[in-house]
Amino acid sequence: MALEALPALSMRDRRSDPAGFARAMGESYARFGFAIVRDHGLDSGVIERALRAAKDFFALPDAVKRRYHVAGGAGQRGYIPFGVEAAKGADKVDLKEFWHVGRELGEGHRYRTFMPPNVWPAELASFRADVYGLYEAFDALGLELLQSIAHFLDLPTDFFAGAVRDGNSVLRLLHYPPTPPNPDGVRAEAHEDINVITLLLGAEEAGLQLLTREGQWLDVNPPEGALVVNVGDMLQRLTNDVLPSTTHRVVNPAPDRAHLPRYSIPFFLHFAPDYLIQTLPSCIGPANANRYPTPITAQDFLYERLREIRLA
Repeated sequence: MALEALPALSMRDRRSDPAGFARAMGESYARFGFAIVRDHGLDSGVIERALRAAKDFFALPDAVKRRYHVAGGAGQRGYIPFGVEAAKGADKVDLKEFWHVGRELGEGHRYRTFMPPNVWPAELASFRADVYGLYEAFDALGLELLQSIAHFLDLPTDFFAGAVRDGNSVLRLLHYPPTPPNPDGVRAEAHEDINVITLLLGAEEAGLQLLTREGQWLDVNPPEGALVVNVGDMLQRLTNDVLPSTTHRVVNPAPDRAHLPRYSIPFFLHFAPDYLIQTLPSCIGPANANRYPTPITAQDFLYERLREIRLA
């Protein structure tokens, strides 16, 4: 039996028919935990400059890159070397290296304790401007998408605005090097994301798959320029699994593509550190008992999960 296709939604519809777009996106999330979003309005120049910055950084010598690894930083800023992160419960590490950028906060900001300052490579003069420009664009687009999610959940449109204001969101520049023959591991083992929603710029190389409810792996191949946007564990918990955080992975390439690297840029949108994740009353009912009766702050939930994936 052929696998059901993941629908591609247009942000133009959001502007012309907000209710229809919210319904279509919510239904895609309820079914798959994922949605493909076209016509999102992100500036192609901003995207291209950030991708170029990522490629330039990962092309630096290993010894130079490792200067920007923050020991004891739980992987929240700077460089995380190849072979460090592992999926929850996995025996093997993932075949990737990455760079994390977080929110820039002013001195004395009340969240400074939770969000360390960013690290910037001195070798690349425009890296900071190019990468943080994409961070800010993702931050604004993520809030738009959350408005549609709120609409689908019959919440006030601005329900998430305060919850994610100054949120602990992270932009990841991700590099999967060429895959060696008979690799010990895969590019990214099956996992779920920790955060609220993830906005992912399509990778040049295929490999992303999601696990359907029927237990089958479905390839996620967005049209050129489109975003993949998926539900994270925090939103799943808040909605009592009405919107599921779906298991996904990045498989190794076919042998004829193994010599090619893979780059992608996910933006992990987070709640503010002190936001209390407490099951929405509207998502509890006779057929859906509260699975998460004990509230937890976003910060505590984050670090609980970071320990599980070997970053903290």
